[in-house]
Amino acid sequence: MKITVRNIEDTERLGKIIARCLEKGTVICLDGELGAGKTTLTKFIAKESGVKENIVSPTFTIIKEYEGKLPFYHMDVYRIDSEDDMYDMGYDEYIYSEGVTVIEWADLIKGILPEERIEIRMKRIDDEKREISIEGKGRVFEKLAGELSNENTYN
Repeated sequence: MKITVRNIEDTERLGKIIARCLEKGTVICLDGELGAGKTTLTKFIAKESGVKENIVSPTFTIIKEYEGKLPFYHMDVYRIDSEDDMYDMGYDEYIYSEGVTVIEWADLIKGILPEERIEIRMKRIDDEKREISIEGKGRVFEKLAGELSNENTYN
């Protein structure tokens, strides 16, 4: 499924729709070049998920934990050298938890991602506009796909 967000308001709306679909154990994988809007989308998902803290990219800490309706884990694996490094950091304790995990630069650890996940690829068109591809597998993805197909904003 491909959609286009024309501005920050469209991105916020997308974040709200995604957040409404989340369940325990949901994994969201975000990919796209620097400046594509991965962290911005994560902020909107987190806000709608009840996270009160300001979300910042955890580039140097790799994993940040937040409290929301469900535990909210934000990972940035850009600086990871190997998938083995993720296991050393306790990656699987987050992925297979009662929380929601958002992973930026997820393609770098594709070999250890769970089969059921939502994959969001963001492409920067200009300062405001983004082309977004959403794929996935599992109940949460199916729910999200249904919500987005009913949404007129992105058509």
